[in-house]
Amino acid sequence: MQWPPPRAHPDCVIARADGGGVPAPDATAQALARATVSAVQAVGGYAGGVYMRSPTAGLLLLAVFMGLPLPLFRPWWRIQVNRPYPPAEAYRSGQSVHLADAESAVGRFPQMVASLPFPFASLYEPVTAGTQRFGVLLVLRPATPGIPIGAADRERLREAADRLAQELAELAAGGAPVTWEGDPVAVPTPPPDTGSAGARAALDRLALAVLSLDRQGRIGFVNTAAEELLGLAGPQLYGKVLWEALPWLGHHAYDDHFRAVFMSGEPAHFPARRGRHPPGEWLSVDLSPAPDGVTLTIARSEKPAYAPTSVVRPAAGLAPPVDQTSALYRPVALAIALSEAVTARQVSAVVTEELLPAFGGRQLAIYLLDERHLYLAWETGFPQGFLNRFDGVSLDVRLPGVETLTTGRPMFFESMEHLAAAYPGIPLDADVGARAFLPLIASGRPVGSCILGFDSPRGFSSEERTVLTALAGLIAQALARARRYDSEAALARGLQSALLPHRLPVRDNVDTVGRYLAGTAGMDVGGDWYDVIETGRGLLALAIGDVQGHGVAAAATMGQLRSAVRAFALSGSTPEQVMRGTNQLLIDLDPGQFASCCYVLLDPASGAVRAVRAGHPQPLLRHPDGRTEVLDLAGGVVLGIDPDASYPVTELRLETGAVLALYTDGLVETPGMDIDDGVERLRLALAAARPSPLTETADRLIGEADGTADRPDDIALLLASRRGEDA
Repeated sequence: MQWPPPRAHPDCVIARADGGGVPAPDATAQALARATVSAVQAVGGYAGGVYMRSPTAGLLLLAVFMGLPLPLFRPWWRIQVNRPYPPAEAYRSGQSVHLADAESAVGRFPQMVASLPFPFASLYEPVTAGTQRFGVLLVLRPATPGIPIGAADRERLREAADRLAQELAELAAGGAPVTWEGDPVAVPTPPPDTGSAGARAALDRLALAVLSLDRQGRIGFVNTAAEELLGLAGPQLYGKVLWEALPWLGHHAYDDHFRAVFMSGEPAHFPARRGRHPPGEWLSVDLSPAPDGVTLTIARSEKPAYAPTSVVRPAAGLAPPVDQTSALYRPVALAIALSEAVTARQVSAVVTEELLPAFGGRQLAIYLLDERHLYLAWETGFPQGFLNRFDGVSLDVRLPGVETLTTGRPMFFESMEHLAAAYPGIPLDADVGARAFLPLIASGRPVGSCILGFDSPRGFSSEERTVLTALAGLIAQALARARRYDSEAALARGLQSALLPHRLPVRDNVDTVGRYLAGTAGMDVGGDWYDVIETGRGLLALAIGDVQGHGVAAAATMGQLRSAVRAFALSGSTPEQVMRGTNQLLIDLDPGQFASCCYVLLDPASGAVRAVRAGHPQPLLRHPDGRTEVLDLAGGVVLGIDPDASYPVTELRLETGAVLALYTDGLVETPGMDIDDGVERLRLALAAARPSPLTETADRLIGEADGTADRPDDIALLLASRRGEDA
């Protein structure tokens, strides 16, 4: 089915996520709305929007959206930039992401496909102007299996993003805010058509309840049978968002059916149970999509032979349990996300982002076992400080979070009254709600316990209990793996710290400053190192290197290389001999790793420099007048590859007041960015920095990388500057 692009409403009013209208809040929102309409129409989409950076570092917020009902996409209103979703990838990398169908998406973004398992194509274009990154422009359109997104559509979307970036840059220059806070707003479309008089009369003669929805989920038509079935008159329904008018259809249980119809154009059928009078009435719901909206028909029905978990009647006063579709898709997304998490904090964040929304939870706490005590590792949603009293609790104490682990059995309390009755005197963080306590056990070994909290009383069906118990096992395995990683990372950090110089030599006429930053993503300790060596002949050797890989092995190899370079330098070897000897040593050690290195021999008195390079990034030189250049040092291959490799020496001079900068590639390499662009950015930063004191220069150069939340590699930086008179 081909969807025509939605038409935007001409009035300068945007709609809230709940369907109401509010005056346009500012010029930024209007610019985003215009860009969305333009992009959707340009590439033949049926929906689109813009993610914008928020005041919270690392968080993208959906700012405007059109063509689909916003309430159905609440789980994707907020996206962390380090998560494996297309908008985050486009923002993080600065590169376009084009997905023609599910097959092209599943290999790159399996979590998106798991949570939105419908046939659709999506295009994501970063909105950037120079060094300013504002957000990501996105368009959804029908899938084209086997046919990639065409060059013309790519260019049209790029042009729309460029126009938006320019407009946002101008707004920013004028002082307007170009970040987003709060919920997204809907780009308005014309009011839903109530149909011609003849069509209304024909539909009114049907005994079947019929409602029509536009692309935003607003009700445009209700026939007489629908008014009678629902107990509501047409004027009470016209123009309202379906899930506001009929809250029992707004439960998560039915979200995937509606998402599928709006996104894929395929009809859907499902049984539903209405929570209002008459209580527990079963209804049969059919959704039939059309290019301009969805026709919804409702009929009374007998209880189905198989009722989805989402519509099983809970105990009196309890909210319905989780939906069956979430029990199918969200656990898949959780499992995929857990496989990518490597630290305990990352595991906990994934559980917060994937598990809580799937089951409608609001509170989460994870305790980890250590020496027969449970320690709080992560919490969200609880009153501040409430859980502190349980931190470090012994396994001998009678508490549900303890007993679920010691018995290995999950515990479900449908209300806070049930929890209080089972554990008299236990402190409660709320009077109303429900709680689930899950044991975290991996391969038979206790890891900790997990607490899920819900704001309202609710039932837990047998299917939900089974799914939650299975998910607890996945979480436990991920946490056990993360703890092994944390142990190895701590060992590597200790080894790295012990092997790096704790202070650099102090010379009357030479300043040297070193900096090291561990990575923040993956195995965060690598083999980057630096050293300053007094050779004993009045010369000063500056060395920097980068061992391939991360972890304990890389740190150990780094220590061996640093020791080798130091030994060769102290023996009076020439720069070429230092490099050739270190290369041979690494080959003889055969650690299965290779390394880059740059070695500089400086005469502090004259400023004469002899430098040699083995596959390492070119140093930078800031002249006394501020002119900064990338040095062109001749070099050989990386160390550890070729026993016959040669390393030619380059001679130059370091003037008084000049600054020499040696660095590893982590400082200039960013995913999705050409390394030459990173080197140029560093060159400009060095040119703009004050040459003295050198510590401030080093802090400025390292500062931007230090504030990066998702840094995949470690970084070493070594600066040297001459003081005094030239000889």
